[in-house]
Amino acid sequence: MQSLAQEIKSFSKTNLRKQCTRVTTLSGRRIIETWKGSTVHVVEDTVQPESACGYVQDNTWDLQVGLIRPHLLLGSQDAAHDFATLRKYKVTHILNVAYGVENAFPDLFIYKTLSILDLPDADIISHLQECTQFIEQAKAEKGVVLVHCNVGVSRSVSVVIGYLMSREGQSFEEAFSFVKSARPASCPIPNSRIPGTVKKLQASEQHTS
Repeated sequence: MQSLAQEIKSFSKTNLRKQCTRVTTLSGRRIIETWKGSTVHVVEDTVQPESACGYVQDNTWDLQVGLIRPHLLLGSQDAAHDFATLRKYKVTHILNVAYGVENAFPDLFIYKTLSILDLPDADIISHLQECTQFIEQAKAEKGVVLVHCNVGVSRSVSVVIGYLMSREGQSFEEAFSFVKSARPASCPIPNSRIPGTVKKLQASEQHTS
């Protein structure tokens, strides 16, 4: 019986079975990669699909707006850039927490812009108080504020959840559940540490009042 070392020394690459890999590109084109020795040979697959099944870009606008409160709406940059949607919901104030998204109608609406990166460790904490104050400003002025980021899923959702917790005393679970029912795509930033931030914000407000 050969030892493992002897088997390794006597092993030959010619004993390996040929391996073929079929690859489908983003456009739906299929190719076949075949390893022969230490080189790989690439050929076009002779049997191509009738239609492309790769990545399909979605160019449709997301105009779904979540009604959080009579004075508070949640949506994407598409809703913030669609004048008909803004008129439909009687928007007067717009809180833009997207990164790299310009305000479309600066002469027609009251804006507050905070450029926040769409990252798991995005710094929502340092902006929550001024976001809350802007929403309260719109409410006091009998207006309607639309909070939006790029796609209206994480940053703007985190801000709205923080607002409900801070101003209405809701738990994170209660606020998240309500916001998700209003805008099903909602998914707050996982590391935004909203509950702890809200507690500090409430303590600060009680101290100054």
